[in-house]
Amino acid sequence: MGKKLFRGGKWAMLPVILALAWPTMLEQAMNTAVQYVDAAMVGRLGAAATAAVGVTTTINWMIGSTVSALGVGFLSFIARAYGAGDRQRAARVSSQAVLAVLVSGLLFTILPLALHRQVPRWMQADEGIRDTAGRYFFILYTPMLLRAASIIFGTALRASGDTKTPMRVGVMMNVINVVLNYLLIYPTHSVWGVTVPGAGLGVEGAAIASAISYAAGGIGITLALWRHPVISPRGQRLRPDWEILKPCLKVALPSTLQRFGTSFGYVAFAAMINALGTVPLAAHSIANTVESAFYVPGYGMQTAAATLTGNALGAKDKGRMRDLSQMLLTLEIGMMGLFTADAAVIALGATVLRMVAVSEPFYGVAIILEGMLQGVGDTMTPFFFNILGMWGVRILGTFLCTRVLHWGLIGAWSCMIAHNLLLFLLLTLHFRREKWNPLYRE
Repeated sequence: MGKKLFRGGKWAMLPVILALAWPTMLEQAMNTAVQYVDAAMVGRLGAAATAAVGVTTTINWMIGSTVSALGVGFLSFIARAYGAGDRQRAARVSSQAVLAVLVSGLLFTILPLALHRQVPRWMQADEGIRDTAGRYFFILYTPMLLRAASIIFGTALRASGDTKTPMRVGVMMNVINVVLNYLLIYPTHSVWGVTVPGAGLGVEGAAIASAISYAAGGIGITLALWRHPVISPRGQRLRPDWEILKPCLKVALPSTLQRFGTSFGYVAFAAMINALGTVPLAAHSIANTVESAFYVPGYGMQTAAATLTGNALGAKDKGRMRDLSQMLLTLEIGMMGLFTADAAVIALGATVLRMVAVSEPFYGVAIILEGMLQGVGDTMTPFFFNILGMWGVRILGTFLCTRVLHWGLIGAWSCMIAHNLLLFLLLTLHFRREKWNPLYRE
């Protein structure tokens, strides 16, 4: 089972690492590409439509990342059980992931639906788009239970070394979203003499398309988990198993608080950028979208880091744990360095992108180290480091730079870079001490 992943010498791990990483990279790339497509498709309706969709973006990130963080606790323990060859324990952990989906999915369905009218007002949206933004938000969260299944069950599958299934489901979701966007957003029209049917629903059509794609993804991932030969929860009793649930929550809760705290920080950061005016806001939005592409290799490698580190811990293989850290960090530095040197990105000529390109390899290392800590169940350390960096450096620094020193967008992005560098420094120092590694203490 999981031990098969560890056969051979150090260099034999390279194809295993890449096999786990590339599907997640492709999935991330597809998600980034669809963001561009969605923005362009809704943008054809005018500035008001674009604003109605974009006003709740940071809230969507906060909810999605909070649910994703719950899956980290289950990733750690499934990967460990898988590495130890303990099928029964892996299935028990998977059954508790089902409960996590039910609780988080229902919670984040009820709250957004109840508050959909208030959220655009809280985000200081223009009164003319609040109703449209509220309806968009409501429709988007109607299938949240299935969306939670897609997120948490996808994490469970990755923990067992299966990154291709979540990738395929993610590609399917994105294709459905794009096709339905085209059919639902625009009215019936003619293309090259061919009549193309359309519902003409505008922003609400975009929301319906996304909701259907989320539902399809959740169903696809759930079926894949149920059919898995090792971690399927079939036959397990769906009730709290505190022997499993307590250690999973001990890992998951700090990760959840970290994601919520940092995501809320992004909301505050965005609010301060909004206050700079239309031109800085437009420049920030474009640069932020392009910069998100930098993270594609990083988060792909993070998945491999968390899975293989958990497998090595389950197998109690100290040598593999040491070799993994060396291989993962070497690969990440090389990949992020190549990615940030992309001529197409640099050719954009944006000052903030030139600035952030310098810090991306360092942030890439921090992403890998965080993944390894997640793999062994240490989520408390990243929680403290991320909250310190987000609120002590990025948010406080941005407030001082924009409101007191009046350095504008460059000052705000300087604080973001400082946050990334601090995270790299703190995680690197913690990693070098090796106290994070349970095998080091044995």
